[in-house]
Amino acid sequence: MQHIRTTNAKNRLDRLPISKFHKTTLVAVAFAYFFEFADINTFAITAPVVREQWGAQVNDIAYVTSTSFVGMFVGAVVAGGLADRMGRKRTLTVTTLWFTVWSFTCVFAWDIWSLGVFRVLTSAGLSAMTVVAVVYISEQFPSAKRGKYQAYAIVIGICGTPATSLIASAVVPMTDWSWRLVYLWGSLGVLFLLFVRKLEESPQWLESRGRHEEAEAVLSRIEAGAAAEHGELTTAQEPKPQGPVVKPGLGMLRDRKFLYPTLLLSVLWVTQTIGFFGYSSWAPTLLAAEGVSVEDSIFYVALTTVGAPLGSFLAAMVTDRFERKWTLAVFGLVIAVSGLMYGLTFTPVLIVVFGFLVNLFERGYTALAYAYAPELYNTNGRSLGTSIAYGLGRLSNAAGPLMIAGIYNGVGYEAVFMFIAGTWTFGALVLALFGPATRRRRLASEATAQLQPRSVTHNAL
Repeated sequence: MQHIRTTNAKNRLDRLPISKFHKTTLVAVAFAYFFEFADINTFAITAPVVREQWGAQVNDIAYVTSTSFVGMFVGAVVAGGLADRMGRKRTLTVTTLWFTVWSFTCVFAWDIWSLGVFRVLTSAGLSAMTVVAVVYISEQFPSAKRGKYQAYAIVIGICGTPATSLIASAVVPMTDWSWRLVYLWGSLGVLFLLFVRKLEESPQWLESRGRHEEAEAVLSRIEAGAAAEHGELTTAQEPKPQGPVVKPGLGMLRDRKFLYPTLLLSVLWVTQTIGFFGYSSWAPTLLAAEGVSVEDSIFYVALTTVGAPLGSFLAAMVTDRFERKWTLAVFGLVIAVSGLMYGLTFTPVLIVVFGFLVNLFERGYTALAYAYAPELYNTNGRSLGTSIAYGLGRLSNAAGPLMIAGIYNGVGYEAVFMFIAGTWTFGALVLALFGPATRRRRLASEATAQLQPRSVTHNAL
């Protein structure tokens, strides 16, 4: 245990109006999200044609998908540690470059197993980038507005999913090798480097590491920019005495205030991962296996993913208005019903309608979860807790594809979607019964900021 002094970073950031600094951060993270979402389903999209060309079986697809989630677990946990040691900004840059480089190598895969290895390494970077981006936005935006802007970043980023699906539906049928262009598209996330110099390190992270002079310099730049745009700033609320805090690291698992939200969020991410990827990773392959042509299955899935950005926009509209845990529970139940109906019909129009609803509410659910998860921790535990819970969720789906393949082979197509619906329902009930409420704290922070007298500068402590 140790006592730390503070530069009052959280309160100073909480009372800021949205300025150019926030908008730049939003665009940069949205760009990274765009190519993360563009890349995450590339294997699912290309799996049907890969099966035809290389004679791969459904079980081969399941093994590649499963090991990719092991990579996601490793990537998330490693990223949590790196973000605590290296900083949020630097780790965000490194993890984005990692997944784009390995996505590029997928272009040159020569069989299902080489492609599988490259996808595992790509997936590690995708998961790592996501964890850091979630924490980065949470620490840079005012607490009363972070949910909305987290969702806005995903509104932009999630467009990568339908964009990739539509591109794939056009290029995959062109030639025997044109499916490789889908992975080339995913590697364009390397252009994130164009944003790096315009980003600031998280002042809250700098403060937590004892780098108070650097935190003060970053805060002063952000405040000066906000004051130039909006005039005088309100005075930040005085920090509350913090007392002893637990040193960052795995030792925090002994702290109930850290362990409880980590267990809860692990359930959230386990059910979300199996529920979402069970649907998105298998929809094209299972449709094709049931007699729908490869071209039609890719096209149907492309149409359903149009609901994804609309779902993130819906989340932006409701996330800061209502208690997040209840909104998550409602969204989860709607996904369960829509996904079940998707699995019970082979009518093209209904496939698209119910698939659209699954994508709409699932992406809204994810946007809500990205805002909710970091709120359950303080700065010292935020990166580690988020990464462990998110990583365990991804690791759980190492078994998910194998279970789905077993259910499909042993019981049938409809049973797969009954299993997925049950997963979503369980997650919704756990959140409703055990999820901590966070809205009151956000409203209190906003009200306090509005009551403070106006001042151009902040006197550093």
